[in-house]
Amino acid sequence: MSLLLLDTTFLIDAERDETGLDDVISDEDDVSIAAVTVAELLVGVKLASTRHRAHRESYVDAIVSSIPVIDYDTDVAADHAELLVAVRKAGRPRGAHDLIIAATARATNRTVVTADLNAFEDLPGVNTVIHPANP
Repeated sequence: MSLLLLDTTFLIDAERDETGLDDVISDEDDVSIAAVTVAELLVGVKLASTRHRAHRESYVDAIVSSIPVIDYDTDVAADHAELLVAVRKAGRPRGAHDLIIAATARATNRTVVTADLNAFEDLPGVNTVIHPANP
């Protein structure tokens, strides 16, 4: 069994390609998402055209109702602070939400499943798996 944290890019690619998450994730895997991923997905719903909004909203509702959401708590905040310091010292800034996702994974010993390696590579204590829904 793997402890996995699904990144927003992975979930968006899965929606666009209409790839069922069951096609990509094993039944034995323990999957979750970071709370900030919910916010990112909801932004996609609110910015979607009228033509795509209902489908996207349904997809996000299905994700949130079926995958546990990990809150941004003090443990995640502590790891977030360490990652912020690490990227500043390295001179390689990252997206604010990507660092929160990385900190959530690090605090909960999960591996990030992403379609965007650049967002997570070389972050101390963060394991990633590239699994684009669109091979």
